[in-house]
Amino acid sequence: MAFPALEEQVTDLRETLNEFIRKTDAGFVALQEAQRETKRELKQLSYEMRLFKEEMNEFKEEMRTFKDEMSLFKEEMSAFKDEIKAFKDEMKVFKDEMRVFKDETVEDRKRMNKQWGELANRLGTIVEDIVAPNIEGIVQRYFGCSELDSLMVRYRKRNPKNKSQRREFDLIAIWDENVLLNETKATARMEYIVEFAAFLASEAFFDYFPEFRGKNFIPVFSSLYLPEEMVQALSNAGIYAMAMSDDAMDPLNFDRVQRN
Repeated sequence: MAFPALEEQVTDLRETLNEFIRKTDAGFVALQEAQRETKRELKQLSYEMRLFKEEMNEFKEEMRTFKDEMSLFKEEMSAFKDEIKAFKDEMKVFKDEMRVFKDETVEDRKRMNKQWGELANRLGTIVEDIVAPNIEGIVQRYFGCSELDSLMVRYRKRNPKNKSQRREFDLIAIWDENVLLNETKATARMEYIVEFAAFLASEAFFDYFPEFRGKNFIPVFSSLYLPEEMVQALSNAGIYAMAMSDDAMDPLNFDRVQRN
């Protein structure tokens, strides 16, 4: 009776061994598959690393080329800066020379104008030689005149209302609806300004020239030199002050009279 039991135990042992073998075989198969997957991943990683190294080498080469180009660019810029500096130095020398030349020219012009004014003053021809040649340019620049209709210098006229009265007018300029009366004194004095202002206030000018009534009237007092107190007195009276500037005669109080 003991033999059947032994056979059953042997059978169970055989089945257990077979099961162990099957599981072991399955484990080996899984392990082999895992090893193959690991090899594939390592191979892929190795390939990617090789590509990365190649790309890094290319990048390094590009950076080396870029550095060489930047070095060349810096050298060219340095040379360019040196050229610019040399040019600036030359321009500074040129400007200094031009400034000296300009100063000398201005001084020469002032000296010539002064001599010209003194000569005209001695000869008594300041109106003809200095004032009249400047009037047309002045009325063009300051009063919008394109062309004078008439210019009368040292014009003597009898008063139509009183034939016994005669008066000499230094300069009268006429254009469109405008009349400019200029009184000129070689050496300005305050009493001359007062007398001229009184003559204007009396409107005696229109006794001599009734045809000019209603026109835009522009009074001007001229001299070779006018100090500020005289310019201010003329401005207060609404009279344009004109004197020598560097190279010509110019109004000294145009804006002030315009505001008044």
